[in-house]
Amino acid sequence: VEINPTINYKTPAAKMKFVQTAILFATLPATLAFAPGAFGTERLTTALNAEGQPLRIGTRGSPLALAQAYETRKRLQENFPELREEGMIEICVMKTQGDMILDKSLMELGGKGLFTKELDTALLGDEVDICVHSMKDVPTWLPDGTVLPCNLPRETTNDAFISGDENIKCIADLPDNAVIGTASLRRQSQLLAQNPTFKCVNFRGNVQTRLRKLDDGVVDATLLAIAGLKRMSMDGCATAVLDWDEMLPAVAQGAIGIQCRSDDERSLKYIDALNHPETKTCVDCERAFLEALDGNCKTPIAGQARIIDGELVFRGMIAMPDGTSQYKTEKTGKPEDAVKIGREAGEELKAEAGEKFFQMMVEMSPQQVLGQITK
Repeated sequence: VEINPTINYKTPAAKMKFVQTAILFATLPATLAFAPGAFGTERLTTALNAEGQPLRIGTRGSPLALAQAYETRKRLQENFPELREEGMIEICVMKTQGDMILDKSLMELGGKGLFTKELDTALLGDEVDICVHSMKDVPTWLPDGTVLPCNLPRETTNDAFISGDENIKCIADLPDNAVIGTASLRRQSQLLAQNPTFKCVNFRGNVQTRLRKLDDGVVDATLLAIAGLKRMSMDGCATAVLDWDEMLPAVAQGAIGIQCRSDDERSLKYIDALNHPETKTCVDCERAFLEALDGNCKTPIAGQARIIDGELVFRGMIAMPDGTSQYKTEKTGKPEDAVKIGREAGEELKAEAGEKFFQMMVEMSPQQVLGQITK
């Protein structure tokens, strides 16, 4: 920990801050650092390898985000021997607006980019070299000067149903008026389509926080992506894994994306080697679907693509938040036409639902859409 000569460490407050910082640093992995802004103006960093600059990985600080950053680091070190040296990969942790404000729904906060804006800023400001994202959090547009050319091999994309009662094994077992915790309008819509008496309450926080609330009886059940649970070795918490017919997953769910500056040849070399073409093809298809719909944070949208026997199969859905109306499509084609397939699927549903549907989504207030409380 570097001592800042401009700070008077003799004051009690400064002494305590320095001690707390030193204790925190002592408990961190050797290759972990905090990006500028994570703790005011301070930065905790590792010693640099004298032969080269470290590759700086930007990430959010949640357990799931860190698990994804560590997975990226592992794959980089497997592919590039020079990155195995101590200090040659630095993980920079930062908080996003979506992490800091937990008492409001994502829709009330503005939806798009809530988990990426601060990472974008750090990337463009040369504070990090690459950023690791959950792809479902990434808007369909990227800031000028950045690219996202890499998706790691995708995890299982399905949603997991988690019950607080061992006698309830699936959604159909839930009684009328059951309280289900979810921050997702997509999940809310599909749940209410199955049983309109369900009460869906806005459920924010990381995976561990949500499971603790479930254990405390705040809700009767919740839904989470099985991919996140698997990445943290917590998939044993799942009561059931839901198939697509019961709960169609979000666009890009289960996929990890890696972003860098478009002119950073060194970072591009590293992350291009990690790209999983099949995952990238499917995610590109799904994001083209989302972009064609120009979906806002008030619109429940689901979309999934997979390649089966050399053919790309896509399924998409848009719906009313209360589950009363659903519009669905299924398309197949060649993997090389993935973006075209996704775009045409989105355009089809947009035409089928009509302008009135989307105008209604824009005009509805968050309270009208959710009509629920935060838990």
